[in-house]
Amino acid sequence: MPSLSRRRFIQLSAAGSIAAGTLGSSSLAAETRPVVQPEADAGHPTRELAHYLATARLEQIPAKVRKEAARTLLNWVGVAVGGAQHETVTRALAALQPFAGPAQAQVVGRKDRTDIMSASLINGICSHVLDFDDTHLKTIIHVSSVVVPPALALAEHLPKVSGSQFLHAIILGGETALRAGNAVYPDHYDVGWHITGTAGAIGAAATAGHLLGLNEQQIVWALGLAASQSVGLRESFGSMNKSFNPGRAAQNGLMAALLAQQGFTSSDQMLEARRGWAHTVSTKQNFKEITEGLGRRFEMALNTYKPFACGIVIHPIIDGCIQLRGGLNLSDINGVELRVHPLVLELTGKTAPRDGLEGKFSVYHAAAIALLEGRAGPRQFSDAAVQASTTVALRKKITAVVDPAVKESQADVTVLLRDGTKRQVFVTQAIGSAENPMTDTMLTDKVTDLMDGVLPPARIKEVIQTCWDIEKLPDAARLGRMLQA
Repeated sequence: MPSLSRRRFIQLSAAGSIAAGTLGSSSLAAETRPVVQPEADAGHPTRELAHYLATARLEQIPAKVRKEAARTLLNWVGVAVGGAQHETVTRALAALQPFAGPAQAQVVGRKDRTDIMSASLINGICSHVLDFDDTHLKTIIHVSSVVVPPALALAEHLPKVSGSQFLHAIILGGETALRAGNAVYPDHYDVGWHITGTAGAIGAAATAGHLLGLNEQQIVWALGLAASQSVGLRESFGSMNKSFNPGRAAQNGLMAALLAQQGFTSSDQMLEARRGWAHTVSTKQNFKEITEGLGRRFEMALNTYKPFACGIVIHPIIDGCIQLRGGLNLSDINGVELRVHPLVLELTGKTAPRDGLEGKFSVYHAAAIALLEGRAGPRQFSDAAVQASTTVALRKKITAVVDPAVKESQADVTVLLRDGTKRQVFVTQAIGSAENPMTDTMLTDKVTDLMDGVLPPARIKEVIQTCWDIEKLPDAARLGRMLQA
């Protein structure tokens, strides 16, 4: 029970106010909560953000940002369709479909259709289960997995959503999620929250709110309702639960916007209040990250795309191993030494992963398959790849040590050979980073490979071109229909 010194009482009888900390046995009194105000320097970011979201126009967004949003959409389509047949998705559908509503929206990469709430959840799971989705490197938020699913569901459900409206909603939702993430990162992430799920729900509400045509006050409520539904803990990494987090965030954001549309209220200052979102989920808050430069500075322009289907922190290791593998056989390798940033072993320190999902969080497995196969796609993180005897044998030869001098974007890889020589490389910026990004051609090839075997070849080409030309699409619902297996 809180100490009396921290409680405020109001005397409802005519006798006057109660002495602090005491209640007379015959008095009629009630405990009330004080109006919670934001910190003096916090301003009103919830309201300011809502005002921007309610008044923003697509033509005000630079072409560079719109192009990056199209790349984000293309990457999402590839990883979602590619992940749709995963056991995780099959189990989720088996659990939920018996209780689903009308068939309003497509589950991408499958024959199933379901209600828009379930579609947002399942498509969010599809897009994250391979750990191959886009990454905002400042916060490690995978923004497309939370904002595209509700946008696609609403595009199929509403009378008509143009491709330009659809893209605009993705940009606004993405910007919202990333700015919210910036305001609390890294403390929020360090304590154990899965930031894609927590900040992502807020972004998903912004996306859905835009497509539903919410006014400023309704958006304020939608942001608040989404913030009240923070979901995702880092302990889930390496299990099916991890992809559930962005799926649930996508669904929660859509729910928040639908509730707000009907006048379902929330706090007007949910992001900044002392007992609001930022102060509750983090010991660090920087509210300028939410409001400063709205409409001028775009976090969405900083989005990146993974060439490897695993956590971004081990991409430099994989890049380095691929660089060193030329002409090597397993018998040539006596040992492999890795020097890494502390976060690498914190997130991916599993020395003996048991299945593909755990393999994505093992720097030892990632290094082994990169040396053995020169690739690190979904097949290299399958159960079979993780359990293969040659992979296990090489994993046992790999050691990893933390070096505080190594940055998150860097890695030092040394391969020790049986003849006493060594090969060494220090990776400063791995392929796929903001400084060394995937080209449009590389991204197209990645998406093509992911959809191969799920959609017919001719449709794959059509889907890719539709994503590049999304602003010209008269009805975005067509994209959803094109993604049916």
